[in-house]
Amino acid sequence: MTDLQDSGTTGAGGVRAAVGGAAVAGEAAEPTSSAPAAPAESAGRTRPRSLRLLRLLAYAVLPAEVVLAVLLLSGVRMPGAVWAVAELLVVVLLLAEGLSYLRLRRRGFSRREAVAELVPLPALRIMGHELRIMTSLVRWVARRPHGVDGADGVFPHARDQAALMYGFTFVCVVESVGMSYLLADWPLAHTIVLVLDVYTVLFVLGLHAASATRPHTLTGDVLRLRQAAHVDVRVPLGRIAAVRHEPLFSHEKAEGELNLAVGSQTSVTIELTEPVDAPRLLGAPRPVRTFRVHADDPRALYRALTQALGRAGTGPPRP
Repeated sequence: MTDLQDSGTTGAGGVRAAVGGAAVAGEAAEPTSSAPAAPAESAGRTRPRSLRLLRLLAYAVLPAEVVLAVLLLSGVRMPGAVWAVAELLVVVLLLAEGLSYLRLRRRGFSRREAVAELVPLPALRIMGHELRIMTSLVRWVARRPHGVDGADGVFPHARDQAALMYGFTFVCVVESVGMSYLLADWPLAHTIVLVLDVYTVLFVLGLHAASATRPHTLTGDVLRLRQAAHVDVRVPLGRIAAVRHEPLFSHEKAEGELNLAVGSQTSVTIELTEPVDAPRLLGAPRPVRTFRVHADDPRALYRALTQALGRAGTGPPRP
């Protein structure tokens, strides 16, 4: 019999992100994993040697290009031959990547699978996370939440972090204005720092926008738990063993537990009969048997879960 409790336990003390990927603290992606697994790996095939060599070339050329760009911006004079060789290597790398992509497409790979073969999974996941952060800003302004179409229940969870995120944004804006004033006599440094500061402000706002536009949802027999743009896990109702309304303000890290705290608090604890995978930001697997989450209206989330479990026959319906 499923254990369904409604406890009012409050943990003492006070203390997971994207500010990271809100920021970059927890993880995950769109449907449980935002970046596709490399087909060669998932199918048990060995990646061709040409692709391995191409990746090694990318690992060497791209960081070297960044170093050269930093030296240039720092005013270091470099021989013309060095720049010519560096740019030639970049062009060769891009051409090789393009040809490899076309070859993979002819072999029947989808666009996502071909890109996953050419680009390391961690890089894909980081780029995907940044893209979700920025698109969340557009959704936030347009008032278009993500992933709520057809949902039986939608449970926002960003309200209790709003003041903190707005305060953090204000501090970033003040810092940007100060640095702009201090670097006014150094045009190049001023431009670089200004671009970085503006991006930082957008990133912080994007973290909150991602939380505001990606609520928890209950659709059919699946509970979708999310945090900002980095955690997106689907939990089948059939795996839920216990649900508790349990406000907590301190969370100790434990194996098999994932705390999706908002404003340092969680309010609903969900225990599973068997773990589900909640991948980390860079794609490492993370089996989780206990989720602690927060919602603006935690009792509504608790009631919806207990009623759904009752209808599914996996637990007694809430009286």
